[in-house]
Amino acid sequence: MNRIAVLSICASLAFLLYIVEMVRRRKLQEEYSILWLSGSVVLLVLSVKQDWLNRIAAAVGIAYPPSLLFLVGMFFIVLILIHFSITISKLKQVNKQIAQEIALMKHAPSGEDPPESRGNRRA
Repeated sequence: MNRIAVLSICASLAFLLYIVEMVRRRKLQEEYSILWLSGSVVLLVLSVKQDWLNRIAAAVGIAYPPSLLFLVGMFFIVLILIHFSITISKLKQVNKQIAQEIALMKHAPSGEDPPESRGNRRA
């Protein structure tokens, strides 16, 4: 096993342990850790299984197989960025809706329900 393989295994394992520790300490929620954990496991497997790394790199046309690890890492980072963008978009919509409801409640005459909730009453 060459130095690059040992370094990639150590780095992948350290990253995996770091993510698990952040989840354990409740600094990273489980729903956000899934992509991080899967990415680190894929990197660890490709680091350990050098023949898989060589075959995949040859099939994709990458001359230097360890470069595939960087490509896989960037792929998972892009997936994480897309996931966070979706989450932020949802939170923005919820925040806007809550702000509008608060504004309606502040401007409603006292003792009267806001206009939006008037039609939702059950008799």
